[in-house]
Amino acid sequence: EHALAIALPALRAPPLAVTSAAGYGPPHSAGAADAATSDGGGPVTRGINHVALVCSDMAATVRFYSSLLGMRVVKTIALPDGGQHFFLDMGDEAGGGTLAFFWWPDDGKTPPHAPGVATAARDALARGHQPRSAPGSLNHIAFTVPEAQLAATRARLQRAGVWCSAVVHHADSRSGFAARRDDERVIVVSTYFFGPDGEMIEL
Repeated sequence: EHALAIALPALRAPPLAVTSAAGYGPPHSAGAADAATSDGGGPVTRGINHVALVCSDMAATVRFYSSLLGMRVVKTIALPDGGQHFFLDMGDEAGGGTLAFFWWPDDGKTPPHAPGVATAARDALARGHQPRSAPGSLNHIAFTVPEAQLAATRARLQRAGVWCSAVVHHADSRSGFAARRDDERVIVVSTYFFGPDGEMIEL
């Protein structure tokens, strides 16, 4: 039902037909013929083509990422098993990478949510700890945002009812953090929050 809640063009993929990841990025992305070799001359990879997560509500996920972070859906694929695979432009001007999601109908075949196992748990972050998740899980995804826009973006999220961490000053220090932005050891400033299915996001 959720797949029909938003009007998106869907492309039916034939059973067992896998589209190369190169179809979702620039010509030099994953699967391109001119990729480097692992002979010591540098990485074989050319950045991230897409990161794929799983959502429980396709419409809610699209609303969250489009209305709060300005991302737009650039492609959807209707899967043979009734699911959807959709891709959002995350503003990767250099590599053209996308943020992707799978959605499947509630047919009892998809594993349940597992905060603290498959995803990071919010309670640990709220206590000031780095949330742990199981090996092989996606702990969090970090998007680049100009620091000058961070406060305004964080405020917009909070107005929409999204819990956000305090602004964190990551630093080249023993603790990994600094108390103030003007500390010369600060290397990046960020905030954390969670998406509709508990996926941890960093800006």
